Amino acid sequence: MIILGIDPGIATTGYGVIELQVTSYKLQVIDYGCIKTSLKLSFSERLLKIYNEIVTIIKKYKPAKIGVESVYFAKNVKTAMKVSEARGVVMLAAGRLGIPVFELTPLQVKQALTSYGQASKLQVQEMVKRILNLKEIPRPDDAADALAVAITCAQTKHYES
Repeated sequence: MIILGIDPGIATTGYGVIELQVTSYKLQVIDYGCIKTSLKLSFSERLLKIYNEIVTIIKKYKPAKIGVESVYFAKNVKTAMKVSEARGVVMLAAGRLGIPVFELTPLQVKQALTSYGQASKLQVQEMVKRILNLKEIPRPDDAADALAVAITCAQTKHYES
């Protein structure tokens, strides 16, 4: 089963594609990276770029499900709104292509990977490296975070109504 993890952002949206071998419960990295948008583009052009690139990634890897990190900001409402809009275009792309989306909080991701909800970013990234049997922590951070979301999505039993 192919799983796509997304760490949404307006300037940088991280993505991570993993494969879960269901019989052996082995996780393997297929691809990861970032979608970057330029400040020179209008906000709507930036959202369109994120949308188009997510559609391309979905069509290329054909994930069975997509995990998207939910937004948690307490300080900057303006930034939270823009990130939420980036999440929206990711969810729109998945919906239009018929891929189920599962929203995961940062707390769920930290607990799934480290068993500790207050784990540091570095602790989570180290666990991504270990779980996926990588030689080093994936870079940039947004891609490592997206892989963490994909791993959490793979480990989480989702119940549909």
